Amino acid sequence: MNFGKAVGAFLIAIVLIAFWQIRWLLLLIFTAIVLAIAVNMLALWLQRWRLKRGYAVLAAVAIFAIGLTAFFAMIVPPLVVQFEELGQLLPRAIVALTLRFQRLVAQIDPKLIQSLPDLNQFFTQLQPVFNEIAGRGLRFFYGSLGMLLSLLLLFVLTIMLLVNPQPYHQGFIRFFPAFYRQRAAEILNLCNIALQGWLAGILHNMATASLLCWLGLTLLGIPLSLVQAAIAGLLTFIPSLGLALSAIPPLAISLLEEPWKPAAVLLLYLSIQQVESHFLIPRIMTPSVNLLPAITLLAQIFFAISFGFLGLFLAVPLTIVAQIWFQEVLVKDVLDIWNSNQ
Repeated sequence: MNFGKAVGAFLIAIVLIAFWQIRWLLLLIFTAIVLAIAVNMLALWLQRWRLKRGYAVLAAVAIFAIGLTAFFAMIVPPLVVQFEELGQLLPRAIVALTLRFQRLVAQIDPKLIQSLPDLNQFFTQLQPVFNEIAGRGLRFFYGSLGMLLSLLLLFVLTIMLLVNPQPYHQGFIRFFPAFYRQRAAEILNLCNIALQGWLAGILHNMATASLLCWLGLTLLGIPLSLVQAAIAGLLTFIPSLGLALSAIPPLAISLLEEPWKPAAVLLLYLSIQQVESHFLIPRIMTPSVNLLPAITLLAQIFFAISFGFLGLFLAVPLTIVAQIWFQEVLVKDVLDIWNSNQ
């Protein structure tokens, strides 16, 4: 390796280390990009009504802000009350679930019950895991900038990217060599199209999952159906894992109800999971967003460990962008050409 290559490798290593040190800021920027794409989709729809770009963007931002404010004003107060009730019911439900499990194990093999940890041991072992995931997700917001300042920064970045995206687009492309800048612009456009398709699909999926959960839990007479439907819709943003996680609270609470209700709740969420797997997810997994289930699962684990719960939420869009760059740059522009020249 000559001196030039050594210096180049050293500079790349320095850049990668610097990126890792500011990974929370990069994640915030990526979140702003996703939000800007979502609001821009609304602005493009308004432009179909012959509104100029500036007025369409202003109207889209206003609609987004009013809708968000209305959501918090109408939904959050009852959710806060129901979350308090949920916090009181869940410990009782978990105790009931543990006792039923111990009775079942005792019926199968009485000696096996002695090897099971008690309830206190179980929660003691799980507590560090929950603290680690929650701590990573909240460290940036509460530790470095503060929650309010972070949200303000996120809002400002989103507006800047939405109003005048061209300078940022061109600035990013300038990081590439001159001969590759047109190709980089094409890849960025592919990422934009893929994220737009994914956002449209995932928002539809979240609304559908919330509605189905609310209807099902209400018909079954499960308490706190509104807050649990909201949790299900929010966690549907995380494919596969989200809906399964959202089933834990209603399943636990149903143990305090009639004996047949746990099975009914489990059947409800399994049915919604099947609808999500066979009808909802295929809607967002277009040919440009064709993620393998194993890749999606591994990406969710990696980003959850690296960035906490926020990383888990953004794992799919991050993976979509990474997959497009991998396919276009490494596979098509390097490996395919290399193979054809052999």
